[in-house]
Amino acid sequence: MKKLYRVRKSEEFSSIISRKKSTANAFFVVYSSDRAKENARVGISVSKKLGNAVERNRIKRQVREMVRSLIDFETCPKDLIIIVRKPYVNRAFSENKNDLEIALKKAII
Repeated sequence: MKKLYRVRKSEEFSSIISRKKSTANAFFVVYSSDRAKENARVGISVSKKLGNAVERNRIKRQVREMVRSLIDFETCPKDLIIIVRKPYVNRAFSENKNDLEIALKKAII
């Protein structure tokens, strides 16, 4: 996922989350907000409860790869924040990807 498609600033995370438009399941919470510009952006948040820095970065890399394959950034006019929940750690990549796909479909519609 290119840096152009990432939400990076803390203020942007806060403004998207403060709009309180969210969908959730047992493994992910997805906050969304409409975007006036042409491409989508995604921010990923992983709590310290999920492991040390190495583990959290691994989870972020996995989620970025999932998002890259699930979203067309050029046509989706949304900013998304994905928060990973604790049960994510105990499951396979493909199972987590299916659950993220369901959560993203709800958030984008």
